[in-house]
Amino acid sequence: MNLPNKLTMFRMILIVPFVILLLGGEWGWYRALLGDGLVYTDLAALVVFVVASLTDLLDGYIARHYNQVTDFGKFMDPLADKVLVLTAMACFCSVGRFPDWALVIVIAREFAVSGLRLVAVDNGRVIAAGWSGKVKTASTMVCLCLMHLVQQRPEGLYSAPDYLKYLDWVCVAVIAATTLYSGIEYFVLNRDVLNWKK
Repeated sequence: MNLPNKLTMFRMILIVPFVILLLGGEWGWYRALLGDGLVYTDLAALVVFVVASLTDLLDGYIARHYNQVTDFGKFMDPLADKVLVLTAMACFCSVGRFPDWALVIVIAREFAVSGLRLVAVDNGRVIAAGWSGKVKTASTMVCLCLMHLVQQRPEGLYSAPDYLKYLDWVCVAVIAATTLYSGIEYFVLNRDVLNWKK
């Protein structure tokens, strides 16, 4: 297994401590175990999320720059990205900070675009990532990082000002809008792939 693939697998492994750090405050045994250390878990979760996100940039650069692109990497890299992002959204959803409808939009878009790509490949065509997809990915990562910074638990490192409480909704709106737009653009630009008569 080459270095890019190891970084991809490392990103998948980091999802476990990320979930524990982000949601651990909701578990009684975890609160009892950490005690006063619980105040640092939100910050630690953010650090883990940022490190995991940076491995995505790093493994892609190394794979392309040093010609280490593999079939395993082509499959696992986008999967690791999606699992990381959807896990973060699901965690925020479970504590009431990310609405169910927005999570459904993100999941539906991923399934739809993946399905479109499969049909395209079956017809001997590869659909490359568009600019809107890259904007969607970047804005989603930034918004999720910002949501980590606005701590909601009273025992957190600091108390967020009231106006920052609205940041969650701004982030949700940005994620939903960019997700919808990029998904629609994929189908509009590649509508010829779907031959309705077949």
